[in-house]
Amino acid sequence: MNVKKLIFEGEGVKLDFKKTITSFEKIARTMVSFSNNQGGRLLIGVADDGTIKGVKNEDEERYMITKAAHLFSKPALDVTFEEVYIDDKMVLVVEIPESNLKPHYALADDGKWWVYVRVKDKSILASKIVVDVLKRSYGPDGVLIKYSNNEKALLEYLEKAARITVKECSELLKIGRKHAQNLLVNLILSGIIRIHTTEKEEFYTSA
Repeated sequence: MNVKKLIFEGEGVKLDFKKTITSFEKIARTMVSFSNNQGGRLLIGVADDGTIKGVKNEDEERYMITKAAHLFSKPALDVTFEEVYIDDKMVLVVEIPESNLKPHYALADDGKWWVYVRVKDKSILASKIVVDVLKRSYGPDGVLIKYSNNEKALLEYLEKAARITVKECSELLKIGRKHAQNLLVNLILSGIIRIHTTEKEEFYTSA
């Protein structure tokens, strides 16, 4: 593994730097966001700007990660460790694979369990639609789409407007927000529309 190359590429959807682990809740959030996406790596002993600081207490870092993976994440996460030495400094590489038990939840400071996903280099709270898509993508039920006037109207709108939000969908079809969410989830799971999540908003486009 070329850790220097990873550091040079910078933090992103599948990579996060940590100088040291200071909070079970925060690291669980990052690990859960990786497992709910395509997996990822934590580089412990690396500062946010990519400076290699090295791990001071490896046993403590492993303990923090393992406890966060098992007690602050549900379902629990399986992680693997690898030690890499760069210029006599040890970087602890933590591999978090993509899960087939999605969605994973992380325990927050408020004592509640929340689902997080990775967007660029941030771990953000998943919307209800994203949680539903994660649940049903890995569940036993297939998706059977019945094309009602609502589906047709939405797809016709997307041909012209290119994108839509839940609120706009609800207003366009004159249906409640929950109904609009369910309709969007079905279309996402069918591969007909695509979900786009940013730190500021979530919207949908034709696939």
